Amino acid sequence: MLAELRELYRYRELLLNLVIRDLKVRYKNSALGFFWSLLNPLLQVLVITVVFHYVLRPRASVANYPAYRVRDFSASVITGLIPWTFFQMSLLDASQSVLLHFAILKKVYFPREVLPMATVLANFVHFLLSIGLLFAYALVRGIHLKAMILLLPVVMLLHLSLSMGLAFFISALNVYYEDVKYVVSVLTNVLFYTTPVLYPSTFIGDPSVSHGDLLYNLYRLNPIAHLIIAYQKCFLAAAQPHDPRPLDPLFMLVTAAICLLMLVAGYAFYNSRKWEFAERL
Repeated sequence: MLAELRELYRYRELLLNLVIRDLKVRYKNSALGFFWSLLNPLLQVLVITVVFHYVLRPRASVANYPAYRVRDFSASVITGLIPWTFFQMSLLDASQSVLLHFAILKKVYFPREVLPMATVLANFVHFLLSIGLLFAYALVRGIHLKAMILLLPVVMLLHLSLSMGLAFFISALNVYYEDVKYVVSVLTNVLFYTTPVLYPSTFIGDPSVSHGDLLYNLYRLNPIAHLIIAYQKCFLAAAQPHDPRPLDPLFMLVTAAICLLMLVAGYAFYNSRKWEFAERL
């Protein structure tokens, strides 16, 4: 693996150029350009808030739901939706990353891993722009960011590691089985409902129990769910109401281990198959 990493470093300019090309192509001939990265999550939050609070809320049977105010609901949704969108789009785009470059693969030598990496990193750039939106939202809402915000770079790196590791697996498998991209689409839609985006983490288990809540602990074993909880705690620690349960260091270490293990395993799996891609396409 060290040899592959050294070779990847030698081709770092190619990786950078692929990321830049992806960013340019995505919004080519678009009047708003990168502003779609900001406008899209805002529109989604608006639609979700209207549906859940003005259409479904009068009929909601969940006891705590009516007490969850519109502004608090919107803050929870936007803080969860932006990280989720990066995760989902990275996996969906990565599933096609090798197939879209099949002509180049048969003609030019380069480290094949730059293809899914460029796709994920391009989405990460959009994610960084959207993170700026979260800071602006906190400023407008008058939410005073607490010391938890210092954990944000760590959470973002773990998030990137998890997305990159899964992207390696998915992009490689899709070369052999093109059904993979459809499976990923279905599974990410299912996984969406197991993350605290449309509902706050206070709905999981008993918020009055900081430790020993079995349901909440099992929920946090899903790394993307725990990462989204971490994002919400970074930005909304000073907001009311918020989940009083602390971000358990033990579960943060477990999440970090899963993310890093996924990155290493995905990279190793991809490299073990990458020289077969030209023959399979």
